[in-house]
Amino acid sequence: MLKFWKKKPAETPTPPPAEQAADEQAAGAPVAAIPHDADTGSLDNPALGEALSEAAPPAEPDTEEHPFEVPAAEAAPAKRSWRERLSGSSFARGLSSLFSRNPKLDDALLDELETTLITADVGIEASTSLVEDLRKRMHKREFGDAAALLAALRKELVTLLAPVQQPLDVSGRKPFVVLTVGINGVGKTTTIGKLARRYRDENRAVLLAAGDTFRAAAVEQLKTWGARNSVPVIAQGQDADSASVIFDALQAARSRGADVLIADTAGRLHTQGGLMDELGKIARVLKKLDADAPHEVLMVIDGTTGQNAVSQVRQFRQIVGVTGLVVTKLDGTAKGGVVFALAREFGLPIRYVGLGESATDLRVFDAQDYVDGLLPASIGA
Repeated sequence: MLKFWKKKPAETPTPPPAEQAADEQAAGAPVAAIPHDADTGSLDNPALGEALSEAAPPAEPDTEEHPFEVPAAEAAPAKRSWRERLSGSSFARGLSSLFSRNPKLDDALLDELETTLITADVGIEASTSLVEDLRKRMHKREFGDAAALLAALRKELVTLLAPVQQPLDVSGRKPFVVLTVGINGVGKTTTIGKLARRYRDENRAVLLAAGDTFRAAAVEQLKTWGARNSVPVIAQGQDADSASVIFDALQAARSRGADVLIADTAGRLHTQGGLMDELGKIARVLKKLDADAPHEVLMVIDGTTGQNAVSQVRQFRQIVGVTGLVVTKLDGTAKGGVVFALAREFGLPIRYVGLGESATDLRVFDAQDYVDGLLPASIGA
């Protein structure tokens, strides 16, 4: 009747995780691996005081060293074609509709073509030059119909982009230092994560530097990408000196024999002089360890920002010497014409383009594939 008053047997308290791991290790049981984010405090930096005389001293968080291990490549999902990725852009839809609605070859078709190019962010100068050249050829009877004009337009656009089709080769230096720059919201940290995955899949030892200490949670975001790709991250906390973080990361990359170091930087606006000056400081500090570093200054551009991207590149080139571009967010409804404007204005190599969210959607830029994705192969296709 009073069974419920009986005392329950005493439960054995669960030991804390650290004690439990120690007990298991003593008993011979395997201990699960602990995810690791490498920090800069443990590095032996005899030259750091002199090299960073203009930088604040770094914090000294706990850390440990781990050798590089390149994991087995995961099965990559099937890639969608450039046409599938780009067909939704306003540029592709506008040009397809233009030739479908105007099968007759005349000046009205060329006038509407010029308007379509300008509204797709190709730029006024590039659009006018391209259309006037086609107009002269049409008056010389080089085109028999609108289909021939479409073929000529495709060829002209490929010719415009061909000089900037220059893939990034990271095999010339060890470690090859990639400094990524760009304003907030362009997908810079995501691009770094995708690059890390690409180089890891190529069996390269990759190290990431969390140099964006300005934006809240940026360090944690990069650590998440590092954990996802099994790539070590050199990091300090928010508001740490960005130059010292990246300097220490380069020392770590050299001591560990890394093939590639990818450094993140604050997503600064090109109108903020103080933050832009910090980029110049990072470049100067790196050169104290490697006179040629950074070997690539990769600027990430949002393909939806249009002509504003041109002014961004212009100013970043003056401050830090941009050597290559990544144009992101070109899938969906991005206009896409800014790629042509950048090619004509600067002639900077376009290393990669972002055509989707997955890691494999960061594609090496290919001029022919890009134009094929934007323009139909024939009228009505």
